[in-house]
Amino acid sequence: MCWELIQEKEIMMFSMIGLNYWWFVIPGMLVGFYAQMRLRSTYGKYAEVGARSGITGAEAAREILDHAGLSDVPVEEVGGHLTDHYDPQKRALFISSDNYRGSSLAAVGVAAHEAGHALQHQAHYAPLKLRMAMVPITQFASYAWMGIVMLGLFFGLFYKLVGVAILIFAIISFFQLVTLPVEFDASRRAKERLFKLGIVQADERAGVSKVLSAAALTYVAALVTSVLQLLQFLAIARNRD
Repeated sequence: MCWELIQEKEIMMFSMIGLNYWWFVIPGMLVGFYAQMRLRSTYGKYAEVGARSGITGAEAAREILDHAGLSDVPVEEVGGHLTDHYDPQKRALFISSDNYRGSSLAAVGVAAHEAGHALQHQAHYAPLKLRMAMVPITQFASYAWMGIVMLGLFFGLFYKLVGVAILIFAIISFFQLVTLPVEFDASRRAKERLFKLGIVQADERAGVSKVLSAAALTYVAALVTSVLQLLQFLAIARNRD
């Protein structure tokens, strides 16, 4: 999962800059850990609760797309756990095997969420378009950050590159900020369609909502962690000066 990578970066930075800035590092790690535990717990619970309709995640996503006139958007199975995503370049949904084949409330909710992104794309949802435009520069910033970590660890150049680190995490933090409305809106669209199409019954709404809320919390945690790291580097730069 992406949060394991984030925590590895935190540990590397913690060992590289010492204990002086621990109050920035530790909260981000704790928030990320809590978000992951909450997601795993909630998803695990509702992965054991079958949807009364008996429909699989793949079938739920397909029905939502077809009802919206998006019959040309494929729903494909992908390996891994919770690797579900919508690819706006390929205009395709990729659903992890458990959710693709499963008929639990968790599977249906997650698959519908990804279908929600396709609905956003169809509607030219502005935050989604902005996030799509930011993907290349954000990917470059992530690669650049790993380069700074390596230079810092092996050549002791981090303090000379702290200005670049500030720029990188300003970009990443803004990307995470833009991501929040995209994810929350996709969940809103998903729940609306699930209920409207009768895929999920009234007494099953709470379960789906809890799964999607737990998933959304990981994006909130990502934003908090990025902002804390940005503040950390600003503090380093200020003390260095």
